[in-house]
Amino acid sequence: MKTLRLTADRSGERLDAFLARRREELSRSHARRLIDQGLVTLNGVLPSPSRRVSGGDTVVVNIPAPEEPKLAPEAIPLTVLYQDDDIIVVDKPAGLAVHPGPGHPGGTLVNALLALCPDLAGIGRSLRPGIVHRLDKDTSGLLVVAKSDRAQQSLAGQLKEREVEKVYLALVHGLPDSPQGIIDAPIARHPRHRKRMAVVPGGREAQTRYRVRETIDRFALLEVQPVTGRTHQIRVHLSYIGHPVVADAVYGKRSPHLKRQFLHAHRLAFRLPGSDRTVEFESPLPPDLRQALEAMRGGLGAAPR
Repeated sequence: MKTLRLTADRSGERLDAFLARRREELSRSHARRLIDQGLVTLNGVLPSPSRRVSGGDTVVVNIPAPEEPKLAPEAIPLTVLYQDDDIIVVDKPAGLAVHPGPGHPGGTLVNALLALCPDLAGIGRSLRPGIVHRLDKDTSGLLVVAKSDRAQQSLAGQLKEREVEKVYLALVHGLPDSPQGIIDAPIARHPRHRKRMAVVPGGREAQTRYRVRETIDRFALLEVQPVTGRTHQIRVHLSYIGHPVVADAVYGKRSPHLKRQFLHAHRLAFRLPGSDRTVEFESPLPPDLRQALEAMRGGLGAAPR
C-alpha cells in the first residue's frame, strides 16, 4: 500500500479531477475507484468523487499494491540466434514488451521464452526470469537472456563492469555538429512527468557514445553505444542534444511515415558464461525501419550492413 498526502492548490475542482491532475499515475477513473472504495480522505472525512476541494485542503490517498500477474508460457514466435545450456540470444521484434507489467500481464518476451525454455521460471526475479538487460517495447533487436543461475551472475557482472558491447542504430532529426562524440549527462525520473526520464542534475551517471554512419538530407543515421544502462538512455540523451530519434513520440515527435521510434539493437558482444570466449551477434534493420530509410534515400539505397 502506497500513501500519498496532497495539499489542494486551488479551489472549486472536483476531487477526482484534482487527483488525476496532481498525480500522473492516476487517471480520473482510477481516482474515482479509489474514492468509492474508501481509500481517499478529504480533511479526514470520506468524500464522494464529485466533492469540490478548497485551497489548502488535505487529501490522503491510499493506493493498494498492484497484484502481481502470474507468468504463463505463450506460443509467441521468436527469432532465436543462439542457444545453449546457459543463455539464449533472441532478435526481439518491435511491439513486444520484455516482461509483464501494469497494463500488459501477458504477451511478453518472457511469456514466449517460457514456452521455449520451461526451466527459465526459476532464474532470477519472479516476473523477469533470466532478464539481465532490456529493450523498450518499441525498440527492436538483440537481447541475451540467462537460462541458469551462473549465467545470470556472469552476465550481470559483465554488464556492471561495462564489458558487454551494445551497439544500436538510430535515425535522428538534424545533423550532429561532430561526426562522433560522447554524451555525458545524468539521468533521473522527470520531475513533473513521472512516466518519463530526463537529464536531471544529481541524477544517475549516464554516458552514450555515438558515431554518424550516414546523413540523409536533414537526418543522420547513427551508431550509438550506451556506456551505462539507464532507462530510455539513448532516447533521452539524443533528445537532450537536440537530435531526437525519428518517430519517438515521448522524447521527440510522431512521424506519419513510421509507427515506432527508429531505434534498433544492432550488435551485441559478451563473454559466454563459464568461458573466456567472446561471442558477437548482429541483427540487420527490420523491414519497417529499412523501408523507411530507403524511402528517405529516394528508394535507391540499400540498407546498412
